[in-house]
Amino acid sequence: MKGSKKGLLLTCCEVSSLVIDNLCDRAGGQNVAVACFYFDFAAQKEQSSTSVLGAVLKQVIGGLAEVLGEIVRAYGDQKMVIGGRGPRLSDVVRMLQTTSSEKRTFICIDALDECAAEHQVKLLSSLNQILRMSPGTRIFVTGRPHIQVGIGKRLDGRVASVSITPKRDDIISYLHSRLDEDTTPDAMDSSLEADILKKIPDDISEMYVLRQYCVSYLKYSLTDIHLDSCLSR
Repeated sequence: MKGSKKGLLLTCCEVSSLVIDNLCDRAGGQNVAVACFYFDFAAQKEQSSTSVLGAVLKQVIGGLAEVLGEIVRAYGDQKMVIGGRGPRLSDVVRMLQTTSSEKRTFICIDALDECAAEHQVKLLSSLNQILRMSPGTRIFVTGRPHIQVGIGKRLDGRVASVSITPKRDDIISYLHSRLDEDTTPDAMDSSLEADILKKIPDDISEMYVLRQYCVSYLKYSLTDIHLDSCLSR
């Protein structure tokens, strides 16, 4: 899967969506779980490592025929606490270790760079704990290049990465396709169209130099070429 295709400009979020869609399509009928989480900068306070992995856990156990006894007990124990509370991070990690050992599991984390620094460290360390206990688990992460150092360090260096940068021709092709779909064609003249086709590609190219996204994936590539081998191993 490339960051850009002829006539198609992909954002980082769209790359994640394509990976998730491909995994779900290829995992059909197999004992495979696919879970994902999209970070939002505006919700940093709410998106702690515990809430993120809790959301992933809900997706994983949603595909289980039966909820494992350990998970039921963990939630039951927390209800006994005064006022009740959700499981702690250590509990969630342990439950994910258990569930991911039951079936091949893919965890996709989008825009990790939007995660608050203190939560990011705990999240990566927790993911590493899951990987150690569940070698069949695969993790796909997107974010800006500066997160690569932290990912490599927290995941014991078992990381490969690829940069995604749009080509100018792809941007122009995309703009042409959108202009062709304009519902008010009378509002457009050749001068305005020429300005759009010049200014936007220049601005986007400059933006990507500053905010070039990277895609990191653990142990195996999740591209179209390698998805089959990921699912079969």
